[in-house]
Amino acid sequence: MSAIGELAGVGPKSAPLFRELGILSARDLLDYLPFRYDDLRFPTPSSRLGSTGAPEENAVGIVEHVKERRARGLEIVEVRLRDDDGVFIAKWIGRNRYVIGRFRAGMRLFVRGRVERTLAGPAVNVAQYAVLGEDEAYHGELVPIYRASKELTTRKIAAVVEKNLPALLDLAGDDPLPPSVRERKGYPTLREAYRAVHAPGTPQEAERARERFIFTEFLALAAAAQLRRAERERAHDASALAIPAGLLDEFAGALPYPLTGAQRRVIGEIWDDMTRDVPMNRLLQGDVGSGKTLVAAAAILLCARNGLQSALMAPTEILAAQHASKLAPLLMPFGIAVEAVFGSQSARSRAAALDRLASGEAAVAVGTHALITDGVAFARLGLAIIDEQHRFGVEQRARLRAKGASPHTLHMTATPIPRTLAQSVYADLDQSKIDELPPGRTPIETFAVRSSRLPRVYEFVRANVARGHQAYVVAPAIDEESDLTSVVAEAERLKNEVLPELRIGLLHGRLNAREKDEVMGRFARGEIDVLLATTVVEVGVDVPNASVMVVLDAHRYGLAQLHQLRGRVGRGAAKSFCVLVYPDDTRETERLAILTESTDGFRIAEEDLRIRGAGEFAGTVQAGAADLWIADLVRDIDVYREAQREAAQIVADDPELRLPEHGGLHAMLARRPSTRALVLSS
Repeated sequence: MSAIGELAGVGPKSAPLFRELGILSARDLLDYLPFRYDDLRFPTPSSRLGSTGAPEENAVGIVEHVKERRARGLEIVEVRLRDDDGVFIAKWIGRNRYVIGRFRAGMRLFVRGRVERTLAGPAVNVAQYAVLGEDEAYHGELVPIYRASKELTTRKIAAVVEKNLPALLDLAGDDPLPPSVRERKGYPTLREAYRAVHAPGTPQEAERARERFIFTEFLALAAAAQLRRAERERAHDASALAIPAGLLDEFAGALPYPLTGAQRRVIGEIWDDMTRDVPMNRLLQGDVGSGKTLVAAAAILLCARNGLQSALMAPTEILAAQHASKLAPLLMPFGIAVEAVFGSQSARSRAAALDRLASGEAAVAVGTHALITDGVAFARLGLAIIDEQHRFGVEQRARLRAKGASPHTLHMTATPIPRTLAQSVYADLDQSKIDELPPGRTPIETFAVRSSRLPRVYEFVRANVARGHQAYVVAPAIDEESDLTSVVAEAERLKNEVLPELRIGLLHGRLNAREKDEVMGRFARGEIDVLLATTVVEVGVDVPNASVMVVLDAHRYGLAQLHQLRGRVGRGAAKSFCVLVYPDDTRETERLAILTESTDGFRIAEEDLRIRGAGEFAGTVQAGAADLWIADLVRDIDVYREAQREAAQIVADDPELRLPEHGGLHAMLARRPSTRALVLSS
């Protein structure tokens, strides 16, 4: 396959510019599709020039007058033209010796370029022109617009595609769309679709070709999920657990508070999965404080009653320690002790924990990445629980499961994932949702305020601390390297100028794990009044005494992340508040207003998806799964649903994609990172 530098029109200077856009080869260029088109098939009447919104416009007129002059070494040619609607000017500015003396009155010209509206009327800064015969019909075109860079323009990309298009089309390869599906949908062939999307004759042709690529990408995504699910269903190599009579009532009776209806439902779904010999692969979603750890405890209890071990892996020591501290009292009534496996443990403590796990004496381990190191072994691992699972890579999740023989797997996240996104990129997982908060959670009042009112916000913080409570202040940057608020600088300002009488703490990602734990420990013990932090506190220890969350530069965060930060407060009996601070000149007020109106994380996530798009949720899904090539889960959801139905039928008929007509689809699954990651994700 040709490197990009070997194509016609690509020289030693432009080749690196193509590579900066990720276009390394001829095949990459073929797959670099336009994202829109300028419809220049028809000349724009002079009365509408400059008002169509297109970056460049076409016009055709008869020359009335030509004016040529030179200024500062540049040739300036101005031609007044007339069409049926009126008069407009065509201008050439630059070293234009080739147009000097070229035009005369009565000529019929086609001109194309950026249009300015002037007092004298519209003026076209000509990029292209042609002299038309007296009776020659004007034939315009649909101009593809590619995502470009400052140094590499869309026009240059389009020119290289045009010069090389026949050779590029030869690289199309096997069609991933099965012939029967393509014919049923009425889509063009793969080669014709590439031709139509890069050089369409009509907008309808371009749109149909584009839809074909979107459908194909969704088909691959859905087929990857179906294949993974089918493979798991065929395995039958997990331990089928028995649910002792009355176990749920026994578990509920040991709790200091009643189970919510949502918790009972979700525990039932998980336990039902674990009674099968097919490995459970379930995603548990629950808002902050909804009781995910309690549900995990019920799954661990069922495992222990069947003589199996469980492991819970969390992304940070802070979060792992919190899980351990919550699980211990939940499991203690049943004689189940929690073993901690952390990187910061002493050698003696770690060795003792590992011995108990390897012998089977310990029923459950809670830890960080330390759980997947070579020295950790389980006697009979039956359940792997992965918290905030999107923070772990595919390989890390697989290494935890490999500690047992096909253990049941429960993925947990406190980040509400929009239903549309969850049903597509998590289609290989069964899903449970805790959509009911336990009674007694203090409602959090949320306000969005302009940064000019920040002094009043800090007065509010001071007043709450005076009442015996604590506060968080979150900023997006660590250092003063951009226009974002620096958490280090803001901590110094509060300490020295704004709140000098209060005890200020600082927490950010450059601190090592021990330093982070020490700061959070002091905050939890009430030794810090105001904790300045980056989003490392998004997932952290519970501090019931914290009643105020201030988020600076709130417009720079997604709604789902702001909701996560808000969930750090409201964990005690005190009335709690979240204050979102944004610049006076921002236009983000409508988006932030959603948070002031709702505390429902799932509704907020749906709104975030609608406003910001699926790409913004890349951090909430497994690696690569949101990395769609051309499709958009929000805009194209109807196409996705059609592709999902086709994928289900294809996999039902050919569970391993061995039939010849599915060869192209199989090859696409192996090639594209988004589908490859999904196949490996669970």
